[in-house]
Amino acid sequence: MRVAVIVSKVVLTVMGTWLALLLVIAFPALLPERWEYYLISPASVGLWMLSMLFGPVVVCWKLRSWIRTVPGDPPRR
Repeated sequence: MRVAVIVSKVVLTVMGTWLALLLVIAFPALLPERWEYYLISPASVGLWMLSMLFGPVVVCWKLRSWIRTVPGDPPRR
């Protein structure tokens, strides 16, 4: 059961990170058309693609103490 809780927290964290990154890339569509090239340039799309790969890893690392805690377990020392 402990492993299932930890895996579900990791999956939730990864999906939340990807959702936030998808909203960031979709945001310029709401702005005027003349701004789109500056916000969605090839370099920014490349950085966005890299953040889709490495962003969840960084977020899971930052939230590792929350991911390891399972309700009902004794506190870790």
